[in-house]
Amino acid sequence: MSSTAPETARSGLVPGTRRRPGSPEPGLAPPTLRRAAPALLAYTCVRAAGLLVLAVWAHRKHHGVWPLLATRWDADWYLGIADHGYARTLGTAYDANNLAFFPLHPVLVKAVAAVTPGSRATVGLCLAVVASVLAAWGIFAVADRLHGRRVGVLLTVLWATLPVGLVQWMGYTESLFTAFAAWALYAVLTGRWLWAGTLAALAGLTRPTGIALAVAVTVTALPSLRVRPSALVAAVLAPLGWCAYVGWVGLRLGRWDGYFAVQRLWHNEWDGGRETLRRMRELLAYDSTPELFLVLVTLTLIGSVVLYGLAVADRQPLPLLVFTGVLLAIVLGSGGVYFPRARFLLPAFPLLLPLARHLSHSSPRYRLLALTAAVTGSAYCGAYMALVWPSAP
Repeated sequence: MSSTAPETARSGLVPGTRRRPGSPEPGLAPPTLRRAAPALLAYTCVRAAGLLVLAVWAHRKHHGVWPLLATRWDADWYLGIADHGYARTLGTAYDANNLAFFPLHPVLVKAVAAVTPGSRATVGLCLAVVASVLAAWGIFAVADRLHGRRVGVLLTVLWATLPVGLVQWMGYTESLFTAFAAWALYAVLTGRWLWAGTLAALAGLTRPTGIALAVAVTVTALPSLRVRPSALVAAVLAPLGWCAYVGWVGLRLGRWDGYFAVQRLWHNEWDGGRETLRRMRELLAYDSTPELFLVLVTLTLIGSVVLYGLAVADRQPLPLLVFTGVLLAIVLGSGGVYFPRARFLLPAFPLLLPLARHLSHSSPRYRLLALTAAVTGSAYCGAYMALVWPSAP
């Protein structure tokens, strides 16, 4: 056995985790607000730039910004759940059963709105913004842990500049889910197993893809069971949120496959990627005038696969690889609607680590040009997504 193995076991670190110069020592608290401040400031500036472009474009189209961010598409579904609760029957109508939406976000919206003067739509939007900052902090913490502060800042900025980054400041659940995912992965990397299991369980109550985080925590916990008994608790806790909601839907509808029946009414069935490949081939090979947003989604999916290959080659820690791998399998293997898939991958921030590491070793001039192009492109794509694209992001 390696001479460092006992030290790794005592510190609670996941075996194989590499701690880079400038990262916190094992066992210390997560990065302080002061240490994370450059990343959080940069994140806020990037998203504010996107919001400014959206506001100018919306003004020229005589459209309000607040309804775009707080009340459209999925945000409207969550507000409906907060107002009226869940459906009690399966029904036969397609794209109509709100049991497809997981409960934590609407529960939080209802609870916070009950003790604040704002409307539920305003509360939902504010919760998303606050969660996005917490997510940015967690993303910085993971990268800072593995590769140091500069990579942490760059990874946070890259996450902010994703083409669908505007969703981070909409009344959606991606920011909340990413916050849970980032801090759960950080907890795993630092051996905080109870935190990891609890945050994974909460993620499982937030989005269907919470199962990806549960698998990551559970798979990583298993090798640590002998030296860290709390890892067993984490392995049990992690899937409970997702299983609890899926089980509750089954009880509510009186059938064991109730949740999956609901998903079938939303055209969401796993087909191993056949529909994904068909849509890609159609858009890239046969459609002479493809919709810009769908091209963007397609390039995001292809780029994500490439980045995952780079992450594997870079030997990212196991929890990160499992989380992004399962998330990719779910998104790419779905036979459901195609256009929201770039948004579904928004929580997969570890995929951006190879890019952040590359930029950290680049010249300042190259880094500035690359980030400026990313910020500009993200601002344009976000406004286009909200004002031109006619469907949900």
